[in-house]
Amino acid sequence: MNETSLAQLVRAERTVRGLEPVLGALVDAFDERGAELYLVGGSVRDALLGRLGNDLDFTTDARPETVKEIMDGYAEVVWETGIEFGTVSGQAQGQQIEITTFRSDLYDGDSRNPEVTFGDTLEGDLVRRDFTVNAMAIRLTRAQGSLEVEFCDPVDGLKALAAEVLDTPNTPEQSFRDDPLRMLRCARFVSQLGFKVAPRVREALENMAGEITRITPERIQVELDKLIGGQDPSAGIDLLVETGLGEFVFPEIGAMKMTSDEHKQHKDVYLHSLQVMRQAIDQEEPEESPDLVLRWAALLHDVGKPDTKETKPGGGVSFHHHEVVGAKKVRRRLRKLKYPKKVVEDISQLVYLHMRFHGFGDGQWTDSAVRRYVTDAGHLLPRLHKLVRADSTTRNPKKAARLQRTYDHLEERIAEIAEKEDLARVRPDLDGNEIMEVLGLSPGPEVGKAWAYLKELRLERGPLERDEAIAELKSWWAGTNEDPRLK
Repeated sequence: MNETSLAQLVRAERTVRGLEPVLGALVDAFDERGAELYLVGGSVRDALLGRLGNDLDFTTDARPETVKEIMDGYAEVVWETGIEFGTVSGQAQGQQIEITTFRSDLYDGDSRNPEVTFGDTLEGDLVRRDFTVNAMAIRLTRAQGSLEVEFCDPVDGLKALAAEVLDTPNTPEQSFRDDPLRMLRCARFVSQLGFKVAPRVREALENMAGEITRITPERIQVELDKLIGGQDPSAGIDLLVETGLGEFVFPEIGAMKMTSDEHKQHKDVYLHSLQVMRQAIDQEEPEESPDLVLRWAALLHDVGKPDTKETKPGGGVSFHHHEVVGAKKVRRRLRKLKYPKKVVEDISQLVYLHMRFHGFGDGQWTDSAVRRYVTDAGHLLPRLHKLVRADSTTRNPKKAARLQRTYDHLEERIAEIAEKEDLARVRPDLDGNEIMEVLGLSPGPEVGKAWAYLKELRLERGPLERDEAIAELKSWWAGTNEDPRLK
């Protein structure tokens, strides 16, 4: 055993023993029934890495009904929604606890739903898990009132952990055939843990990528979000694209790989997009959760470029209106992946707006332009600020500095106008009731048209006095009634 592994074992033992105030009564309850209890899977991996959280996974030889009986007497809250699959969950002293009976499932090769079979041995349970780094266990017992730990590692998970390698207990072909979702989990762990993939695992990913179509969009969405929220999502995305798995889950990302960047600063738009995502992540607050909407928008902001690429006379390329095309493509793909409507709207709107800033040069931000920029962004404005700043990947220091100064100026203009008027809630100077009273209208489409006109006027000229707003409304209404084309 090398020094790294030894240090990890010492750290894990200290961490687990420190949970004795929480786990002591649980271990006693299993001991009293002659049952074994093991901390297992990702919980052991994270304890070894020094990153154990509040979600603890256990496995046991006790059958689900016994586990339920124990948990009822131990946990503050108990969930048995997974009991038919051998899992009972609960909460105790701030810890989320999940206990699953040993499994030795059989898979039919057509779906990822196994025929649930309870096992009798720890080794049989561990060998069926996804990766060796997740196939370690720590047996918990009590001796003279103290928590005792025994490390169990039948598939050399500790060795793989020290080497930072993802490998499978069985052959990767068998593992991925049993549950194709493990291929996405592989990319997710690359992102979350920073590990590399064993050569045989990469080969299986390349050969079996199409198997992922057996997985529902909802499950794919969950894994993609975990990947994008990892410490290095670029590495996970790269694995998807390079192995061909991305073709089946999010083909628009890999499609950017063959599109040259018009600035010639990167090999292609794909690499540029990965860099923009990294720079967006750098702007997140360390103590806050990963901003998945910002990260997705940064990765996908140029997804419309392959469909809008045009060669310029004399060389070079352009991508006119790629933000419009990109927003549509993003909406289409995210809907297929069953993302919530609000998430789809937010990500696609950021993609749509990311070029708006570049339509103005130095000093060209009129009050009207600022109002429209803020209004169109709405609650997404803080994210739009970060996205636009992240989108500067030029290697020319002077150009990069100029772009940042220009955006600084825009933010200053926003702050200046916000001091004078409520930019966060730009509304017409008259509401619907007032419009109906002034024009003598009943509720109907005409009121909506009048409201939209006053909204445009508000954006263009800023707040108006009530008498001025009424005069403008009457003038507009008179002109509308004179020109039937405007009705």
